[in-house]
Amino acid sequence: MSKAHRGSGVRDQYRNGRGTCPKCKRTGVKVLYEATLEGAKTKVCKPCNANLKKQASA
Repeated sequence: MSKAHRGSGVRDQYRNGRGTCPKCKRTGVKVLYEATLEGAKTKVCKPCNANLKKQASA
């Protein structure tokens, strides 16, 4: 089967959602998850989002 719709949610974003994560400073990763860092809402990568949620639940 065709995979025509895969990634269609990020095609309209700047550079297909890729950039530099403000938390881990990695470049070229998808920054798609909104998180609150230092009182401001920013977009972070998937591993940082999981780490922040893990810290919040503990």
